[in-house]
This record gives sequence, C-alpha cells and structure tokens, in this order.
Amino acid sequence: MKQEIYDRISDNPIIAAVKDDTGLKKCLDFSDVNVVFVLYGRISTIGDIVSTLKKAGKTVIVHMDLISGLNSKEDAVDFIAKYTNADGIISTRLEQIKRGRELSLCTIFRIFLLDSKVLDNINNRQITEYADAVEILPGLMPKIISKISKTLSIPLIAGGLISDKEDVINALNAGAFAISSTNSNVWKM
Repeated sequence: MKQEIYDRISDNPIIAAVKDDTGLKKCLDFSDVNVVFVLYGRISTIGDIVSTLKKAGKTVIVHMDLISGLNSKEDAVDFIAKYTNADGIISTRLEQIKRGRELSLCTIFRIFLLDSKVLDNINNRQITEYADAVEILPGLMPKIISKISKTLSIPLIAGGLISDKEDVINALNAGAFAISSTNSNVWKM
C-alpha cells in the first residue's frame, strides 16, 4: 500500500463507503473522512464520481465489481486507471487485483466470510502477494477478525453491517486496521 494511503487510513481508520449519490453528498460534508470506497456507478459516471471526491481531498478506491458496464476482466482495471483519477480498486477477483498492482493502484481484495473453507483460504499466498489489504465482510466478528489479522501479512479492513461505536471499537480492538461502512453515523466517530 502506498505510504500516503496507509497514513491517511492510520489517521482516521473509518472509511466512508458510498453506495449512491445521497451517500456521496453526505460524505463530502465530513472533512474527517480521508478515504472513500465507491460502491456504485456506471461506466459513464464513475469518472465524475471520482473527480468530485478527489476535488474534496479524498483518497478514492473504486469497487470494480459494482460499477455497471465494466466487465470482470483486467481491462476494466485499465479503464479505471486511465479514465479516472482513482487511487485504488476493490475486487473479489484476484485477476483484477493483480492488474491493479501492475498499474500501481492500491488493491483491496474483498472476501465474504461464508464458511470455514473461505476462512482457511484467506492467507493464500497470491492474495497477500498482490493485495495491499484484505476487506472481510461481515465485519461484526471480533474473534474471526483477531484470528485473521494475526495470520495475514497485510492490513485487514472490516466492513459490512458495522453500525455503531461498539462495532467500530470491537473490530479495531480485534486487530482490524480500519473499518468501512455505508452508515454515515459511523463516519462521525
């Protein structure tokens, strides 16, 4: 992870995740929010969304899987790198994470913890080789966060269903480097 992004997350480990224009507008009102995960948009609008956030001084990381009109291939990452000013990408697809690394983007591999098999595969060498961080969802499992953060060689971000101060504190105390949330009340903490 680029030192500047690492430092911005360290300064405020709460990452605003925006899933629509309403969330985008709310996010712009929070000067303490340093890093934003963009979880929506279309191929025709993502450049404007990123530009709006960058003008407000935010570090912007685009969730590749959620941008309508982009495919699941590596060329979608090329598009984000060339036609937006995004600082990084999030994806559940390792091929996109690899391509993002090649393009010097911050790369976050998102994992949905559905069962023990997924949990056992988190420390996959390829994930830690190409991803700057891993985001796990849901982020409401302190015992699992602790277990994963102790085995990973890269930062862990807890996301999904985090809705209050207790959730944030529990995740951070368990070893999460940061949390991401679409709940604007969490952004104020």
